[in-house]
Amino acid sequence: MGEVDKRSEFQQMVPEMFQHVTCRFTETDSATSHTHQLNEKCMGSMDPKSLEVEKGCMEYGCPHYFRRCRVRAPCCNEIFNCRHCHNEAKNNITVDQKLRHDMPRHEVRQVICSLCSTEQEVKQFCMNCGVCMGRYFCETCKLFDDDTSKKQFHCDGCGICRIGGRENFFHCYKCGCCYSIILKDSHPCVEGAMHHDCPVCFEFLFESRHDVTVLPCGHTIHKSCLKEMREHYQYACPLCSKSVCDMSKVWEKFDMEIAATPMPENYQNRMVWILCNDCGMTSQVQYHVVAQKCFNCKSYNTRQTRG
Repeated sequence: MGEVDKRSEFQQMVPEMFQHVTCRFTETDSATSHTHQLNEKCMGSMDPKSLEVEKGCMEYGCPHYFRRCRVRAPCCNEIFNCRHCHNEAKNNITVDQKLRHDMPRHEVRQVICSLCSTEQEVKQFCMNCGVCMGRYFCETCKLFDDDTSKKQFHCDGCGICRIGGRENFFHCYKCGCCYSIILKDSHPCVEGAMHHDCPVCFEFLFESRHDVTVLPCGHTIHKSCLKEMREHYQYACPLCSKSVCDMSKVWEKFDMEIAATPMPENYQNRMVWILCNDCGMTSQVQYHVVAQKCFNCKSYNTRQTRG
């Protein structure tokens, strides 16, 4: 069996388990009302004429949000559909994070109605034509969105708005971010786990609009980046090297490979010291060209420290 065939066989053992140890974490800048204003209130408070006008301007918005207003960026005084439109226009993927020109969302003071073009202070209803600029409105984040299916909510701990329903998330003050409720009593806390760049694509995770996954070690990574790692046969956390899923079936395959590949006589008594990336134990084991097995946790995710 060739090396490529072996790796493909190992990969077939992992994908299903790979999904069970991850938990979807969704974050975006879509906003709910910080004062719990609901869709019905926004529509119900409008007179029939204004409601008819609003129904006629459903084409407004941008690829990021369905809304009926634009914002004036406090940083450059220019007008954009939303802060993401601003950031995409002012930056590109090659820009160093420290040199980025991002719009400070909480400092937005002026919005422009997309229907009558009236510029005004941030509010949910246009002071001129009365149109609802966003059925979900967050006064703190200065954000508007008509897509109520996102189940937006504002998290005071994060200081920004997230999606997915408040009842489905909790804020971990040690990790510094909202996590899925199913991780409330089981996730390993890593201080500031979300306040760093993705170890694969280097996008800042705390404000990422893409799904983020929490690894068993507590570190975080984009779900798509984790999938890309698996496609390249990488099953260890890029930050701490711990296995990201249950690799026991793969380790059993390693046992079979090693048993079927005896070392030459002059290497059979060679001993080396190894460090296990999974359990952290240091031990002295017999050297083998394929891999070295940790006696404590039976993992082959080890590294040789000295001969």
